[in-house]
Amino acid sequence: MNIWKSLGLTHRVTILFALLVFLITSSLGAYLYSSARQALEMRADYTLIGRVEHFRNLFHDLYNIRQMEERPALFESMLGNEQDVRIFRRQGETPFIQVNPGDLQAPSMVPVATGIPLKLDSLHEGERSDGVRVRWVSALAEVGNHNDTVEITAAYVMNQESKVLSGYLLRVIGAVTLTVGLTIVLSFMLLKHGLKTLSVIGDRAGEITPENLSARLSVEDAPAELRKLAHAFNAMLDRLEAGFEHLSQFSADLAHEIRTPVNILMGQTQVTLGQLRPAEEYEQVLESNLEELTRLSRIIENILFLANMDHATTVVDRVDFSVEEELGRVRDYFEGIAEERNMRFQLEASGTVNANLTMWRRAVNNLAINAVRYGKPDTSISLHARTDDSGTTITVKNQCDAISQDHLDSMFNRFYRGDKSRSEFTESNGLGLAIVKAIMTLHGGSVTALYSSQDGEIRFALHFPVLKTI
Repeated sequence: MNIWKSLGLTHRVTILFALLVFLITSSLGAYLYSSARQALEMRADYTLIGRVEHFRNLFHDLYNIRQMEERPALFESMLGNEQDVRIFRRQGETPFIQVNPGDLQAPSMVPVATGIPLKLDSLHEGERSDGVRVRWVSALAEVGNHNDTVEITAAYVMNQESKVLSGYLLRVIGAVTLTVGLTIVLSFMLLKHGLKTLSVIGDRAGEITPENLSARLSVEDAPAELRKLAHAFNAMLDRLEAGFEHLSQFSADLAHEIRTPVNILMGQTQVTLGQLRPAEEYEQVLESNLEELTRLSRIIENILFLANMDHATTVVDRVDFSVEEELGRVRDYFEGIAEERNMRFQLEASGTVNANLTMWRRAVNNLAINAVRYGKPDTSISLHARTDDSGTTITVKNQCDAISQDHLDSMFNRFYRGDKSRSEFTESNGLGLAIVKAIMTLHGGSVTALYSSQDGEIRFALHFPVLKTI
């Protein structure tokens, strides 16, 4: 077993193919040998029956037995084979003609009566000391018209047939050996050439490193059976490259986001420690540090949440709840902040939604705070819900400044913020909409953003599909 495991694919397939060819050719050779043997034995049996019947006809044409006794040489040579047995005698008397070169011992036989033709079942099986097959037969023959009978005992020694079968068996063994040998050589060469693509794939895969994730396998030169493997491998590399780039960008953005509050904390602390200050100033510094630490805590919390969403393998727990009631709570929670900017909430909703309530609240809250934070003052924020056979769609609309399509396509990326939001102080860390997208993905739903340049309105739509039951 250990030797088999150490063999390569080419050697394994070659051995298995050679074994298969050996089984097929040896079975075919055995069948042909058996057929040839059966045909030769059948031919010998009919030859023996024909010659004994010929004897019976000759005896019937004789006038009496004395004619046969006077010409024994004629009957001694009629079987033609030097090894064959011919014994003629009157019943109960000693043989008057006996030809038995091998001194073969006849088996116990009951002679076939006169007038009854010989058949294959009249023959008896025997064997010479060297293993050569012998066929025996005993029959009575009527001599002339004198009601005199002679017992004929004859045997056919298959000496010639045994030599033919032995030579045929050697040729069958040689043919099987040659076929298996050629199969091993040719199949090994063909497999070596055919599986060369696998070696190329292995060499190509060995060239792939984190610095060289753009390498791909050549699909055009691969056999049809390996193209699917090559396509799957290239698709895996595409996912790895995208994931690696995403991770690299995520790490860079994370370092950028954390560096700012850390630098502020370090700078404020160093300046404060530079000289003695009144207690009030120390209080102000601590309050400022607490704000930056809170910002850091929020970033870490959001990052952990996104990490858990990326690796979630179980279905979220869902419940049915009133969408109008929950959207009313969102409106009441952010209404005070909106009034500071002279913004108003408009609510239109009915029905129920099936989702994880905690995640649903977080996704809608993120959209609501974005609407308050980036919407134009003195405008309205619309919270709308619609339920149909496909599920429930939550829509958050507000007036805002013009948004380019590039910005619209990128706003769900992690740590992404528009240029204007980066240039001024904001509590946003660029993870809110990324969290919304992760929540919707986990629910099997979708989130879309659409900006209308005609009325300067941006609309976010969350679609929670109906949970399918098996």
